[in-house]
Amino acid sequence: MSDRVNFPDDRTSDRRTITSGFFEQEVYLSREETAAFLHDLADQLEAGTSFTISASEWEIPFDYSDPVEVEIEFSEQRERELEIELEFTEPSGGDELSVR
Repeated sequence: MSDRVNFPDDRTSDRRTITSGFFEQEVYLSREETAAFLHDLADQLEAGTSFTISASEWEIPFDYSDPVEVEIEFSEQRERELEIELEFTEPSGGDELSVR
């Protein structure tokens, strides 16, 4: 099984690999495309602690550690809106702290 989680428009092409800096992308998917994306992500979460999320022009390889933060936000201001956010944090790569 590949560690890649693709957006539905994914094509094989030269992609920009993002490993530093800031990147934000908002996409609109159908119900079926969203379900497929979430199934792929769930498969990767069960398989290990790394995955690559990608679209046709970019990819982000990412190693993460437990726990994964899940934030649920509900708002009913102009319209009813439910937001579900997953936040993955990279493993601590630093030395263990000690007192000698």
